[in-house]
Amino acid sequence: MKREKETKLYLHLKKWLEKAIMDYGMIAEGDRVLVGVSGGADSLALLDLLVSPMVFVPPFEILAVNIDPGFDPSYEACDLLARYLEESGCNCILEKTDIGVLAHSDYNKKNPCFLCSRLRRKRLFEIAAKQGCNKIALGHHRDDIIETLLINMFFGREISTMLPKQKVFAGRMHIIRPFAYIREGLIKKYAVERRLPIVESKCPSHGNSKRRYIKELLNNIEQENSEVRNNIWRALAHVKVDYLPDRIENIP
Repeated sequence: MKREKETKLYLHLKKWLEKAIMDYGMIAEGDRVLVGVSGGADSLALLDLLVSPMVFVPPFEILAVNIDPGFDPSYEACDLLARYLEESGCNCILEKTDIGVLAHSDYNKKNPCFLCSRLRRKRLFEIAAKQGCNKIALGHHRDDIIETLLINMFFGREISTMLPKQKVFAGRMHIIRPFAYIREGLIKKYAVERRLPIVESKCPSHGNSKRRYIKELLNNIEQENSEVRNNIWRALAHVKVDYLPDRIENIP
C-alpha cells in the first residue's frame, strides 16, 4: 500500500477518521483490530487508511479478514483481493463460504440481506475470538448511519441506528466504525484516487435492497433540500424524548 504523496483528500479523511477514533475511544494501545474487508470501496479505503501512519491514535495491530459469500464460483475476485492484501504486507485471512448463496436460497426468500449480513458478522466474531482480536472495524460511514436510522423507522418500527462504537459480548469485544464522521462520496473518491482493487458485487440483491431504496429517496429529497442528510445527522444528537409518546397503540 505504498503511498506516493499525502493528497488533500487523504489528509482530510485521516483527520476525521482519527477524530472519530479519539472521540469515541475506538482504539487503545495494544489493541488487535480485525478489519472486515468485503472488497468494496468503503472497506478497502478503511484498511488503507488504518495501516497508514497515525498522528493521535496509539499503536495497534491489524488483521484483515474477507468472508467470500460464494456468489463467484471461480473465486476470481477473491483471488484478486488475496493478491492485493498479501502484497500490502498486511496479515490477512480470506475464507470462502456459501453464506450468500444460502441466504438467497428457497430456505430464506423473505429477507436474504438480513441473513447474509448476520451470518457473515457471526463468522467475523468467531475469527476475531480465535485470533485474539478485541475490536472489529467495519467500513460503515456517516451515510450508512443516516440510512440505517430511516430503514429501522420505515421497516423495523423502531428508532435506532448503527453506533460508532458498539459493545458486544458484555464488553469483551467492540465493533468500531472509524468512518462515522465521513461522507460516502469522499470515500468513493479516495478509493479511485488510490486505485484500490474494488471487487464488483455479484450478489443478486445488489442494487435492489431497502438501503438502496432509502439512498435514492434521500437523493431525491436532496434535490430540493441539500441539507437533508446533514439535518438527519444533527438530529441524532438532538432527540427530545419529552416530545415523544411513551405509549403507542396498534391502530388498524
